[in-house]
Amino acid sequence: MRPLVEPVASLAPEELIRTARHAVLAGIGEEGQRRLASARIAVVGAGGLGSPVLLALAAAGVGELVVIDDDTVERTNLQRQLMHRVDDIGTAKTASATRAVHDLSPLTLVHERHVRLTADNARELFAGAHLVIDGSDTFDTREAVAAATEELGIPLVWGAVQEWAAQLTVFWSAPPEGYAPVVLGDLFPAGSAGEPPTCAQVGVLGSLCVQVGGMLATEAIKLVTGAGDPLLGRLVVIDALRARHDVIPLVPAARPAVSP
Repeated sequence: MRPLVEPVASLAPEELIRTARHAVLAGIGEEGQRRLASARIAVVGAGGLGSPVLLALAAAGVGELVVIDDDTVERTNLQRQLMHRVDDIGTAKTASATRAVHDLSPLTLVHERHVRLTADNARELFAGAHLVIDGSDTFDTREAVAAATEELGIPLVWGAVQEWAAQLTVFWSAPPEGYAPVVLGDLFPAGSAGEPPTCAQVGVLGSLCVQVGGMLATEAIKLVTGAGDPLLGRLVVIDALRARHDVIPLVPAARPAVSP
């Protein structure tokens, strides 16, 4: 797949050193690193999935991150939301995320959006983003995120974790030639998903959040740089308790074409 982002002209000397292991990595290299520096990625949720996503993208040298979350850090978050620290308890998760990102990548620009994402503000929150990563934990939010990215024609890297299980994929209503447009409605037709139980009700494995968050960040890096094949049209299902990873084809339902 062609790269999603055009590269910046050059990297700062300290950034060349910090990201040197990408420069020798097949599929990224120095040019791919400049593409990452040019990327603007919106991350919905700074919790169990958003934490490893933001840490990985900051470490990778992504130029701009939009962090969207209306919550504050609680002590019960620390079991799985590894970006936050005890000293962050009571502060906005977006503020904690900014601190963590700058600790890893001082040149990454963080846009804090300490608001609840809704169908009314999603498009505005995603303005200028090359892609969106959804780490939210309610289906209303996931539907709002999906609808906005479908209208904008930008990729949506999507994941969900509950108890010992997880799912992840890439949705894109207007992908490049050769790829079928697959959206959230192809996985969960309208009204079919219901509302999943909360972490407080059934729990969630913290290490699985880290695993899936890393995979979501990898898909974003691939899209930005053009490395490898995206997870578009494939759903990864993880059963951590039984150490199983299954990849299931995901095809589009019949619907009108969407233009970017």
